[in-house]
Amino acid sequence: MALEMRPICEKCSAPTPYEAAAFICSYECTFCATCTESMKRICPNCGGELVARPRRHRKAAATP
Repeated sequence: MALEMRPICEKCSAPTPYEAAAFICSYECTFCATCTESMKRICPNCGGELVARPRRHRKAAATP
């Protein structure tokens, strides 16, 4: 099962492309760095910890 790489921040709709810094919880909710810091690294949806999402190169993202 692959990690779902969501393309936008769920709070402010800023782009979070594969190669960008983004943060996720265990349910893969996705937030940009600015929103993550403003929420004190706590997911507003589940209350879980927001951690750095791994980055992918665009070329690698195209392969399953």
